[in-house]
Amino acid sequence: MASTIQALPTEVVYLITAGEVIDSLASVVRELVENSLDAGATRIVVSLWPLQWRIRVADNGCGMNLDDLQQAATAHSTSKIRSSEDLWKINSLGFRGEALHSLTTLAELEILSRPTDGKLGWRVVYGDGGKAIQVEATAIAPGTVVTVSHLFANCSSRRQGLPTTAQQMKAVQATIGQIALCHPQVTWQVWQNDRQWFTIYPACTAGKLLPQILSQVRPGDLEEVKLDLPNPPNSSLSTPNSSLSTPNSSLLTPNSSLSLVVGLPDRCHRRRPDWVRVAINRRMVKSPELEQTILSAFHKTLPRDRYPVCFLHLAISPEQINWNRNPAKTEIYLNEINYWQEQITQGIDQALRINSANLKESVHTSRVSKLLKAAEAKGNYNFNPQNPNEDSKTPNSLKAIAQVNNTYIVAEYPGGMWLVEQHIAHERILYEQLCDKWQFVPVEPAIILYQLSPAQVSQLQRIGLDIETFGEQLWAVRNLPAMLQQREDCAEAILELSLGGDLQTAQVAVACRSAIRNGTPMNLQEMQKLLDDWQRTRNPRTCPHGRPIYLSLEESALARFFRRNWVIGKSHGI
Repeated sequence: MASTIQALPTEVVYLITAGEVIDSLASVVRELVENSLDAGATRIVVSLWPLQWRIRVADNGCGMNLDDLQQAATAHSTSKIRSSEDLWKINSLGFRGEALHSLTTLAELEILSRPTDGKLGWRVVYGDGGKAIQVEATAIAPGTVVTVSHLFANCSSRRQGLPTTAQQMKAVQATIGQIALCHPQVTWQVWQNDRQWFTIYPACTAGKLLPQILSQVRPGDLEEVKLDLPNPPNSSLSTPNSSLSTPNSSLLTPNSSLSLVVGLPDRCHRRRPDWVRVAINRRMVKSPELEQTILSAFHKTLPRDRYPVCFLHLAISPEQINWNRNPAKTEIYLNEINYWQEQITQGIDQALRINSANLKESVHTSRVSKLLKAAEAKGNYNFNPQNPNEDSKTPNSLKAIAQVNNTYIVAEYPGGMWLVEQHIAHERILYEQLCDKWQFVPVEPAIILYQLSPAQVSQLQRIGLDIETFGEQLWAVRNLPAMLQQREDCAEAILELSLGGDLQTAQVAVACRSAIRNGTPMNLQEMQKLLDDWQRTRNPRTCPHGRPIYLSLEESALARFFRRNWVIGKSHGI
């Protein structure tokens, strides 16, 4: 097999962002496993001896022949790119050709490798500068084993400035977890001091893999969405007559895709925004703009000071990305960023909705078990059945059946039953209506308020109310949000709005004040309309304060509780 690793031309070297970052055990692991993934590995074993500053990464990738091995650690040598044009269409994880060369100046480097079509493997030891100083044939299965020993031995100050061993191991675990999410089909085995530390098993999607990495999250807490997207309308890829277009351009630049793993806001959230993750073309990246887009899409679906769980993976044409921004390759420039932000928002909206595809879903076992235990202990629900209308069905087959304690709507669907809390479901409906149309209507006579502070007057003016002095310590409000027009307590509602907050806070307050109160009896038609309207909202899982709106009881859970799987003879004591 001919050599594929070559030194880059000088003009390309000058264009590459300076210096590979080898600053910790985690950075060494990252660079080595990225090489393994670029080699097509489906099984990677990482072994660490932190006190000896030693790392070994073994894979079952395509391997290297002897010519490639002798060239692998020289400066700016790579098989990933050839010319300056290749910097703008990078499809690999590595491309600078500096990682192995940097390691030869910081540690002892040994590589064993055998190509998949080769009958013989080779062991090469490298000296300072990346020259092969020892070469010998060796028995090895197809693939590559890279061993880095005595890291930073010639630069003891680098070791002293690093975090503790425990912190470095935590960083290694986080690094492998992030890379595994981007490559869920790969098996990972990680060893520490000759003992197996952890294993990440392959999965068909990132969503199926995530519970292995984030142990607090259960599969039923997550929703996955994958969307095929057209390329941005202003990009050269979307222009048929572009100079970049070729007769086979549709094959070279396929449409993009967006994959989302979303933690459902009524089931899981975090104290910090530490699990808002963005990956582009199989690499985790830092993108403040896209991360803020994700946080904004979850606005008013979570409790105060809580943050979502969300993993976004964009697969887009390499021409849309400049990877050559930062030596660590985690900071990028993304073309047409407004387009991608819009697509991400729409994808999250789709993931948070309730539709026929995800209507039958599991819930937290603890929530269901607590409810069933309460039912078993007391058994005295105040259940008021209504006369069901067989023709009345929601768009998603939720059918109102009854009202419990004038607070909860009992809804039936083929897979079980739901309890919907009427006040907060209505609050979600009204809040989204207010966001879409924040409308004021004149009120006559004016509403008179007493003893407002200057800050309260400014707050009401800021959110759009027409307020003016009416006398000493008196103010007249001559318009108000349309939803408050028919309410008897609109003066109290306006005082509530004057206490501060931005426009969205005011909209939440108006929605909460206007929503149907718990304890209000509803007939079947009113309940059905509420269910229909609620299911059409963009974020039906939680109210604007972040409280869960519904609880689902699956038929299987009910069957277990009532022991319907018992045989008749056994249940009768025969």
